[in-house]
Amino acid sequence: MAGMDAALLERAALNAVPAPRVAWDGPFVLRAFHGGTGRANAASSLDPADDPDLPARIARVEAHYARLGLPCRFRSTPLDPPGLAPLLLERGYREAEGALVMTGRVPETEDPAAHWCEGPDAEWLSVLATAEYQSETRRAEKEEALPLMARPATWLVLRIDGMAAACGHAVADGRLCGLFDLAVRPEFQRQGLGRRLLGALAGWGALQGAGLCWLQVAPGNAAARRVYAAAGFAEVYAYRYFLRN
Repeated sequence: MAGMDAALLERAALNAVPAPRVAWDGPFVLRAFHGGTGRANAASSLDPADDPDLPARIARVEAHYARLGLPCRFRSTPLDPPGLAPLLLERGYREAEGALVMTGRVPETEDPAAHWCEGPDAEWLSVLATAEYQSETRRAEKEEALPLMARPATWLVLRIDGMAAACGHAVADGRLCGLFDLAVRPEFQRQGLGRRLLGALAGWGALQGAGLCWLQVAPGNAAARRVYAAAGFAEVYAYRYFLRN
């Protein structure tokens, strides 16, 4: 894993997963939405250099989220300053699952089943809900993200026999195309739709000038990891969360 790769992808993620409330404390970016998705509601560092002010900075971050009425959540990445995780554990935080960040160059395809959307409409959300628990806050964040997008984005549904069978979302940022919310309805799984989603979204990204795709996947999602590895994706780095008990 190259540190520069992690820094590049972390910055792309700030654009791809927007949050309406953003503040900075030294190297840490503090993001807040409705308290749903992790990336849009966490503090994370963008500089792995030593931070002598780290204990006081953590306390200020905690106070910031308390003022917003949100739980304090840290995203821990390879860009953490030294000693962040031990300090958080000492303050009563617990570690929670994050994700693996992977990159790959996917063969671009045009899919006759593709239905492109300008936002996360009801059909798209109905497919995603079969694969991801959609709390009110998570759904609201997805619905309200569109006006906040600072980069070209698209939402895709694959329809099989007239039924919305799979969905995905992509954001183009220079040479990078981020792939998100990839989901296949249970009754359509094991039919190659995951690979078709990747190819269709990569094709859209190429039209925007992006040649390298990236995505994130839960470490325990072995089925999705096999699909992504077979499509040529490789792990670049992992991140995890620390939540206050």
